Amino acid sequence: MFFNFLDELRAAGIQASLKEHLVLLEALDRDVIEQTPEAFYYLARATFVKDEGLLDRFDQVFAKVFKGILTDYGQNPVDIPEDWLRAVAERFFSEEEMEKIKALGSWDEIMETLKQRLEEQKERHNGGNKWIGANGTSPFGNSGFNPEGVRIGGKSTHGRAIKVWEQREFKNLDNQKELGTRNIKVALRRLRRFAREGAADELDLEGTINGTARQGWLDIRMRPERHNAVKVLLFLDVGGSMDPFIKLVEELFSAATAEFKNLEFFYFHNCLYEGVWKNNARRRTERTPTWDILHKYGHDYKVIFVGDAAMSPYEVSHQGGSVEHFNPEAGAEWLKRVVQTYPATVWLNPTPESQWQYSVSTGMIKGLMNGNMFPLTLEGLEKAMRELTRKKN
Repeated sequence: MFFNFLDELRAAGIQASLKEHLVLLEALDRDVIEQTPEAFYYLARATFVKDEGLLDRFDQVFAKVFKGILTDYGQNPVDIPEDWLRAVAERFFSEEEMEKIKALGSWDEIMETLKQRLEEQKERHNGGNKWIGANGTSPFGNSGFNPEGVRIGGKSTHGRAIKVWEQREFKNLDNQKELGTRNIKVALRRLRRFAREGAADELDLEGTINGTARQGWLDIRMRPERHNAVKVLLFLDVGGSMDPFIKLVEELFSAATAEFKNLEFFYFHNCLYEGVWKNNARRRTERTPTWDILHKYGHDYKVIFVGDAAMSPYEVSHQGGSVEHFNPEAGAEWLKRVVQTYPATVWLNPTPESQWQYSVSTGMIKGLMNGNMFPLTLEGLEKAMRELTRKKN
C-alpha cells in the first residue's frame, strides 16, 4: 500500500522520492506518532508536502489510497458513491421533535460509537436514529438533525456537526486554482525590499540598549519606520472580455494596494496606447498620456500588466487598430517602450494558460513581454514575482 501511495503522489504532481518514503517508514518504526489514522495523515503530509499549494492534492491522494475514494486531483468533484451518501428526500423536523433529540455524549463517546457503527453496519440506511445514513436523527450521516454528530458526506444543513468526515481543508490553495485576496497577498509578499526612510519616529530598541551600555546613561535612539520600498506600476485591462474576471482582478487590486506602499495604477482597454486613465467613468475626458508615465516614474519601478490579451491582432500590430479610437501608433510600439523603460515588466493573464494558444494576440503580447506572461493562479503569480525580483532595473 505504501508503494502505491508513493506512485499516486507522483501521479498527482507531488515530488515524492524514495528517501522521503524511507523517512516515513523510519518514523513509523520509531513510534514518533500515536497509532491513529489522523496522526499518520499529519506525519505523511509533513514528510511529502513542501509547498502549501499542493496540500489539497495531497488530501485527495490520501483519501484515494487509504479510504478508497476516487479522485482526479481537482479536475472534478470527489466521486462519493451516490447510493450511500445522496439524500433521497429532505426531512424537516418540528421544534418539538428537535427538543426530544438528545446529544449522544462526549467527544470520546461519539467517536467510539462511530467506530462500532462502521464495524456493524452492512447496508445503507435512511431516516433512522442509529445507523449511518441520511435524513434521520442519528449522530452519524448527513441531511438529518442531531444536536451533536459527525457529518459523513453531503452538505451542511444545520451547522451542528462537531466533526466533518472527508472535508478537505486546503482546497483553495491548489496552485492550479484561481486566487483569493489572502493568497494573492501571500504571493505578492515575495516582491519585497524593506528599507527605512523618512522621519525617525520609531524606537530603535537594539540601538538604545547598545548606546545606553556604551554611554553609561539612558541613550534613546529613534529610527525611520521599516516599510516595503518596492515601487510598482499596475496597468489594469477593463471592459469587454475582462468582465468575467472582475472579481479576481478586484481581489488582486485590493491585495496589491495593501502590500505596496509605492503603488500607482492605471486602466487601459485591450492594449496599451497613447493614453490611460484613473477613473473609468471619465476615461474619455481625463486621460494621462502614456509618455508622461514613462518620463515621470523612474526605471526602478516594477510594472505589472493585468489582462486577458484577447483581441483582434490588428489592435496590437496596426495604427488605427483600436476598437475604440484611432490610435496614431500601434499598441505594440507602446508595449515595447514600457519594456525598454522598465526591464522588470510582467503580464498576468486571468485566462487559463491552456487557452492561450487559441488567441493570436495573446501570443503577440507574450512575445512583446519577452515571454514574461504568467497565468493568474497561485503558481503563476509566484513565478511572476520571482521574475520581477530577479530583474535589476
